[in-house]
Amino acid sequence: MWSAFAAFVLVALLVDFFAMSKQGAHRVSTREAAIWSLVWVGVSFVFMGMLWWYLGGIGTDEAARTVANAKALEFITGYLIEKALAVDNIFVFLMLFTYFAVPAEFQKRVLMIGILGALVLRAVMILVGAWLISQFHWILYLFGAFLLFTGIKMWWAAGQEPDLDNNPALKWVRSRFKISPTYDGEKFFTMVNGVKMATPLFVVILLIGIVDLVFAVDSIPAIFAITTDPFIVLTSNVFAILGLRAMYFLLANMHERFHLLSYGLAIVLVFIGTKMLLIDIYKIPVAFSLAFTAVTLAVTMVLSLKIPPRNKGGGSGGHGAGAYPFGAKKPDEMA
Repeated sequence: MWSAFAAFVLVALLVDFFAMSKQGAHRVSTREAAIWSLVWVGVSFVFMGMLWWYLGGIGTDEAARTVANAKALEFITGYLIEKALAVDNIFVFLMLFTYFAVPAEFQKRVLMIGILGALVLRAVMILVGAWLISQFHWILYLFGAFLLFTGIKMWWAAGQEPDLDNNPALKWVRSRFKISPTYDGEKFFTMVNGVKMATPLFVVILLIGIVDLVFAVDSIPAIFAITTDPFIVLTSNVFAILGLRAMYFLLANMHERFHLLSYGLAIVLVFIGTKMLLIDIYKIPVAFSLAFTAVTLAVTMVLSLKIPPRNKGGGSGGHGAGAYPFGAKKPDEMA
């Protein structure tokens, strides 16, 4: 199954890359994003079906069927949790694209590179995490406490507009690179008056990599609360990330509608952290974890549609969707 998983992901990425290169730089429509989102969800469930069948889900061996059903349930639960946490990634990506006024036709390539980086990063962190848990059981308590803290912190931070101007990562990038005031197509570096400079697109790529690292630290402990099986942890994570690009374009125009979703994610993280801390006292069933996560997210999404956001105006401390943070004009405004 490890070989099948690697081949499955490789083919999926090649198809995605082929489709992207054939289409070229263009603005992704909501319809296209919805179709690709459905495709990635379908691919994930096809893989789960293959895993269930391989483990004996349709066989006559009752023990094998029990194992197959348990692993399939773990996969679905992990996939849903990682998919839900990925929504927070999407809103941060949207904030970065807005701040740097990244043209819509360039966003697709940036997201693809960011997702590839996230796949590699999470694979390494998951395998290291699985090894640590197998050697030191008490790390589960550390993960649980961390998730509990993260959930509480997310609850208090929900609804607040991050101040990118004072972001340490952005300050670090600005201190290390000379940054061009304008974009140069999809290039990461360009020449300005004979000086080689990084384009704003390169800065966005670096920041997305940092965001991937931060969110991996949050989400990976969450999946270990569902299962410590490295295969299920890795596959559910990877399949949740594979559809991230399409989901971004699907939700980019809806983030204000789901303004309460961060509260739901905070509740889910607190629940998962508590589940980890109680692991040696009482093991909360995976089916209950799946139901709790699904209901919590559904309720917060419905409430988001019924309760208007308190702040309908634009955020403060950042740049509007039409301004570059380096004081330059958009390409279409330049002679």
